[in-house]
Amino acid sequence: MTTERKHDARARGTRIAAGLFGIAVFALAAAGCSMGSAGYVAPTTPPAAAAPAAGQAIAAQSTSLGVILVDGSGRTVYEFANDANGTSACNDACAANWPPVAAPSPLPASMSGVTGALGVITRQDGTSQLTIAGHPLYTFAGDTAPGQTNGQGKVLDGGLWTVATAAGAPVTSASAGGAATAAPVVPSY
Repeated sequence: MTTERKHDARARGTRIAAGLFGIAVFALAAAGCSMGSAGYVAPTTPPAAAAPAAGQAIAAQSTSLGVILVDGSGRTVYEFANDANGTSACNDACAANWPPVAAPSPLPASMSGVTGALGVITRQDGTSQLTIAGHPLYTFAGDTAPGQTNGQGKVLDGGLWTVATAAGAPVTSASAGGAATAAPVVPSY
């Protein structure tokens, strides 16, 4: 075998080894992702959100979506677009996916960082649910850890779900800087 052929064979072997190494790195990275039951890659868990002060049902938390509401466990709080006139449209099976945020009794005049008006509604099942700016509040069963926002922009249980801001407005999108802004809602598929 000539010297030139030996050099070509070594170079080809080096390229093959580099390609295999790249594939191995990709496979290891892919293995680090978890697969959800619907076959999609589940979002990674962001750093835990700070929970409200002891005894508070909700508090404001700064996130990539802007200043949003979290419950007493640091879980993201949502609003349901189908709720109207201070009445919850999420009952029975829907409430299993989107548990209502229970209203504290007595209702405090304010909560940490919350700027919207607090209120209480009586649900179909007779329990009390916390509201902000007239919107009933919920958490999402798909958020398995504090700080997750897996329900943001989801169309589930018959309507659109959005994260609630500290003022009680729904987060409809996030700008590049993470501040909440109003924008047209894009349907999810």
